[in-house]
Amino acid sequence: MNTLFLLGDSTCAPKEDDKRPETGWGMYIESYIDSSWGVINLALNGRSTKSFLEEGVFDRCLGVLEAGDFVFIQFSHNDSKKDKERFTEPWSTFQGNLACMAESVLSKHATPVFLTPIARRRFLPDGSLEHTHGEYPHAMISLCQARGYACIDMHKTTFSLLEQMGDEDSKELFLHLKAGEHPNYPEGVADDTHLNEKGARVVCSLIISLLKEKYPEFPFLGLR
Repeated sequence: MNTLFLLGDSTCAPKEDDKRPETGWGMYIESYIDSSWGVINLALNGRSTKSFLEEGVFDRCLGVLEAGDFVFIQFSHNDSKKDKERFTEPWSTFQGNLACMAESVLSKHATPVFLTPIARRRFLPDGSLEHTHGEYPHAMISLCQARGYACIDMHKTTFSLLEQMGDEDSKELFLHLKAGEHPNYPEGVADDTHLNEKGARVVCSLIISLLKEKYPEFPFLGLR
């Protein structure tokens, strides 16, 4: 059995019961791929490309990676954080870390697939949606174009989706709860970064649709 590995941050990561209904999109990916493939989700809350590498999480993937496997790589939510443990500069250290991961995966005769970060739901007073990821999505796309890595622009796709849905309706995809609505968040929560169950399923579905459109030859794309 081949394996699809997921590397990334909290928007992809599995969630403990005490954090639900917060849901990483990676928790549902197995429902959308061929049943002959396994999924290992190594994404972790709060990680950037730098901390993911320096903490040895990427090495955990590399240690069990086999020829024919695929590795999804989605970062940048935390690469812009200013602490020294996580910060990377988009056109130098961020690209360098991504290239390091990709070349290591390729050395194992496996395939890296990059995904730009999903958009945050941050609407401005004039009703427009704010770009919050700076140059990081562009830096990832530029690297992939230069080196021939597979890449899906989830930032552009989810940004367009949120724009279409608008300020109010887009709350349906994120961790927005009123006080008393869920025992894990008795005082309520308004989180415009992390998805709920519906949002995670929507993002998963979009990822698979875009992959089928752009890379129909990928072997894990059969439906369960």
